[in-house]
Amino acid sequence: MKVVHSDQAPKAVGPYSQAIAHGGLLYTSGQIGLIPEKGALAADDVETQAVQVTKNLSAVLAAAGAVTGDIIKANIYLVDMADFPKVNAIYADWLGEHRPARATVAVAQLPLGAKIEIDLIAKAG
Repeated sequence: MKVVHSDQAPKAVGPYSQAIAHGGLLYTSGQIGLIPEKGALAADDVETQAVQVTKNLSAVLAAAGAVTGDIIKANIYLVDMADFPKVNAIYADWLGEHRPARATVAVAQLPLGAKIEIDLIAKAG
C-alpha cells in the first residue's frame, strides 16, 4: 500500500490518510469543502463547498498521478437532499463527459458543519 498526500488538499485531521493506492486502485478519504491553507470551510453554502470539494479531490488525484477520468466510483454525502440538484450540476461540470458509478446519500451531520462530503475510488496513475 502507498499513502498518497497532497499539500493542495486539507491535511488529515485524524488517524487516516488523504488516500491509499493499492492494487492499481486509489481510495480517497472523504473530502469536505475545507480550504487547505486556512483549515476552514470555503463558505456556508453548499455550492461553494462542493466546488472546494472537487478542488481538494482533484489535488489528491493529481498526487497519485490520476485525473478525473480515472474515477470509477464516487460517494456523495449531503446533509440536505434538497441540495442534490445544485451539487449534481457542479459534479457534472467537474467531470465533463466522464460518468463513473455513484451513490448519493443523506446524512444527519458532517464534520465541521459541512454540507457535503465526497469520497472516490479511482484507477491509480
